[in-house]
Amino acid sequence: QVQLVESGGGLVQAGGSLALSCATSGSIFRFNAMGWYRQAPGKQRELVARITTAGTTNYADSVKGRFTISRDNAKNTVYLQMNSLKPEDTAVYYCNVIRGITSWGQGTQVTVSS
Repeated sequence: QVQLVESGGGLVQAGGSLALSCATSGSIFRFNAMGWYRQAPGKQRELVARITTAGTTNYADSVKGRFTISRDNAKNTVYLQMNSLKPEDTAVYYCNVIRGITSWGQGTQVTVSS
């Protein structure tokens, strides 16, 4: 069974920072590109950052230059450093593989106040 446990969300003022973590089972982490997704109320879930097994990263235009995705292969953990947060970043954030998604974790709520 896939294990995805997101943490680190919270309430922050605009311009602030948060650091998210996602602990995964080694079986999915080791061989897969990983991504951070988010879903705002009334909107579809979207991919905001991705990282390959080799460490190559890509970002959605809306977060480019503000968010940084990274992974620790020894800890089977993927991270998302979020800086210069905006109210429009408010959403539930999830991590998952890029291909072959079969289930989701509980996510972590990020709320950015103006």
